[in-house]
Amino acid sequence: MSKADIGIIGLAVMGENLVLNMESKGFTVAVYNRSTEKVTNFVEGRAKGLNIIATYSLQELVDSLKKPRKIMIMVKAGKPVDDFIHMLIPYLDWGDIIIDGGNSHFPDTIRRVKQVEEKGLLYIGTGVSGGEEGALKGPSIMPGGSSAAWEHVKPIFQAIAAKVEDGSPCCDWVGEGGAGHFVKMVHNGIEYGDMQLICEAYHLMKDLLGMTADEMHEVFKEWNEGELDSYLIEITRDILGYKDEDGQPIVDKILDTAGQKGTGKWTGVAALDEGVALTLIGEAVFARCLSAVKDERVAASKVLSGPAPKFEGDRKAFIEDIMKALYASKIVSYAQGYTLMRAAAKTYGWNLNYGGIALMWRDGCIIRSVLLERIKEAFDRNPELTNLLLDPFFKENVVSAQASWRRVCAAALTNGIPVPAFTTALCYFDGYRCERLPANLLQAQRDYFGAHTYERIDKPRGEFFHTNWTGRGGSTSASTYIV
Repeated sequence: MSKADIGIIGLAVMGENLVLNMESKGFTVAVYNRSTEKVTNFVEGRAKGLNIIATYSLQELVDSLKKPRKIMIMVKAGKPVDDFIHMLIPYLDWGDIIIDGGNSHFPDTIRRVKQVEEKGLLYIGTGVSGGEEGALKGPSIMPGGSSAAWEHVKPIFQAIAAKVEDGSPCCDWVGEGGAGHFVKMVHNGIEYGDMQLICEAYHLMKDLLGMTADEMHEVFKEWNEGELDSYLIEITRDILGYKDEDGQPIVDKILDTAGQKGTGKWTGVAALDEGVALTLIGEAVFARCLSAVKDERVAASKVLSGPAPKFEGDRKAFIEDIMKALYASKIVSYAQGYTLMRAAAKTYGWNLNYGGIALMWRDGCIIRSVLLERIKEAFDRNPELTNLLLDPFFKENVVSAQASWRRVCAAALTNGIPVPAFTTALCYFDGYRCERLPANLLQAQRDYFGAHTYERIDKPRGEFFHTNWTGRGGSTSASTYIV
């Protein structure tokens, strides 16, 4: 029997669809699942008659593969990945490759690369985005880890990845260690931000403008044909037009409590570790947390009063304002995400291709949008760009949108409609363009109570001073550090 090009462990939704995608591109795939009945059901069902080899033990899986063996683990992140790595290693030979295609936390991937390489093996931690449909028809793939492994998996990964207009695959090598999973984590963080921004636009149209789901469906349909063209706008259009069995919009019947799997939180924690102002994604995570306390909110709604939403202006013009606020805020979300990647690259020694990452996100993934082509162009113009807001295209668009952006935030606050992502994006923009922030007072406060010192505008940077504010303190100051 001929050997398989690659093996897949884990036949849940993503695993099954990746297998079918690989087989459709001419690769023979061996499959294994801890619950072996899933293997039988798969090869006798969706995979019947295809070049897919069923295996019922890890030994059988390993024996069915061409060398160097390539085994992709598609199981729940965390301990299950470690368990399979531990079980696989004794069966593998020098130069064989273990691939983790799940949503693993990047520090785990850094640890696993070292662990596996010490055994003479190679390891790839790769982000795979696009959900069920993307896995089947072409996802965005973000691999990192042992660089020597890339040449062996590149033909498979680039064949199954989504393609942009010129045929370029939405997959390329990201970097060593945990770089691939870090970039996927940031992708998911931006996804959190995009979704929250869209929900705030929906909230304003529904509760301030009193629009029906059908009316909002038409608005999102129009938006998806312009500069906001993206997968998330597209599916929002479809969701708002979808009717339940009784003919009513199903979106109105869904409980308003949001779930999350942790990647948005990880992005926020990474930003805190790097000292990066990732405010929009942070607010998007906290908005989900607030949505989860449904019973508390219901009780609070009966005792905490606020203004009754009332709109008296030009509804069509305000919808245009919402669109511009959404676009500007979306730019801020990407700007913050890219700033985080640049900071992490410096910390971990990764040589990230920022334009290439935008290309990988152009299709196949959840945050795919026309905006990503503009991001790629921005980094083509200036590979050392420190913030997307400084690129001429993005600067012009954000500055021109700010009047609408401010009207939307003001109207929301006046009418008691929460828009944490819109407002924090605007505050970030205002803070970033502010030559002098009130942190001088903050430093004085820190020095007053903790002798933490401060720098002076009339002295060179890096020279620190302490004031004996009360006359009772001494001249000793605390050590200085920057997060």
